[in-house]
Amino acid sequence: MDALASLLDGPRARGAFLLRVVMEPPWAVRIEDRAPLCVMTMARGEAWVVPDAGEAVRLRPGEVAIARGPDPYTVAGDPATAPRAWILPGGVCRTADGVDLAEAMALGVRTWGNSPDGSTVMLIGSYLLDGEISGRLLDALPPLLTLGGGVWDCPLMPWLGEEIVKDEPGQEAVLDRLLDLLLISVLRAWFSRPEAGAPGWYRALGDPVVGRALRLLQNNPAHPWTVAGLAAEAGVSRAALARRFTALVGEPPMAYLTGWRLALAADLLRDPEHTLAAVARRVGYGSAFALSAAFKRERGLSPRAHRASALSVADEPDDKS
Repeated sequence: MDALASLLDGPRARGAFLLRVVMEPPWAVRIEDRAPLCVMTMARGEAWVVPDAGEAVRLRPGEVAIARGPDPYTVAGDPATAPRAWILPGGVCRTADGVDLAEAMALGVRTWGNSPDGSTVMLIGSYLLDGEISGRLLDALPPLLTLGGGVWDCPLMPWLGEEIVKDEPGQEAVLDRLLDLLLISVLRAWFSRPEAGAPGWYRALGDPVVGRALRLLQNNPAHPWTVAGLAAEAGVSRAALARRFTALVGEPPMAYLTGWRLALAADLLRDPEHTLAAVARRVGYGSAFALSAAFKRERGLSPRAHRASALSVADEPDDKS
């Protein structure tokens, strides 16, 4: 499984927050939910995404934006409009003085806004993913990226707009999958642009030799790989693979494998149900001791300390709630 596919494992496991927003000007919503990733598409009208740092970006019908959290930002009909609602962690919606707006702005199934017939309609999906594997991809994204209709055309958006207001059996699963597909489509389109600055490993996936080697490492990290064994699978000499892999990815095959294994381990350790020994076996270390030694050497802390830190962060209460 490559990192683009692995990125979506978190949302699939935890569910994504999906909402149809209908607004009539003047309107502005301050987003402080700390979601690591938010996908916004325009179905009707236009809106502005205003980051705290950087220029405001206008969204028109058919265009899409991805905001990479947890930094706050504002979405508005006009960038000069002051926020009238605040979105906080957990989907809490309030005014500046703390009045709850959940019921006042509810407009039906997964629909929220200030007017049922508003001239602006947006589809918004917030992912609550948090992990090492997803971070490998998200760290390569700018805080706010947009794709206009001239460079990106996705047939999923009208379908998502139709499905979001339905309340039928299995609907949450349908919406999660549609949002996953939309996110993958956006990221593919973004990274296909020469100026996007895609990570070396992402670009290398398109190479017939290195791409195969990368997929072998990613799909089966527990295998006792060697450069010679990997080269045999890729159909080239050991020296040729090592040279080509390092040139395209930016690090040697075994160094990449170590980073991949430890990133997987870091994510698995977030689940207290996984024992250290079980995590070690899944990522290719012969024992919990071997994993601990590698983890501490590369990351500066033990797996147990990493787990304790990750769990304490997850359990932190929201000081605004």
